[in-house]
Amino acid sequence: MSYQSLKYSQSDNAIALLHELSDEVSYRIISSTFDSAKTITQISIENEIPLSSTYKKIKKLVKSRILRIEKITIDKSGKKVIFYKSKIQNIEFKIGVQGVTLELNSLVST
Repeated sequence: MSYQSLKYSQSDNAIALLHELSDEVSYRIISSTFDSAKTITQISIENEIPLSSTYKKIKKLVKSRILRIEKITIDKSGKKVIFYKSKIQNIEFKIGVQGVTLELNSLVST
């Protein structure tokens, strides 16, 4: 694994991404997947978040490149099981004359 720095300026929706990251449900999902990949069900139970809300939030976090799919397996009943893991290691937020900048340092597979 190596690290990649992703920068978002105001024009790149830094404010929208910051809003998503500051959401309590997003924060709980991200922090619960720092150390190990988990399924949506595991995340939902661990964080006491309704399953439907967990699905919706994880979809947004994957689209925003904050979570990644770590692996996909098939369970005993033949259903696909997806494990999610946080890509974020740290976040740097700057506001100034140039506008808003958000920098995410994230894990990338090598």
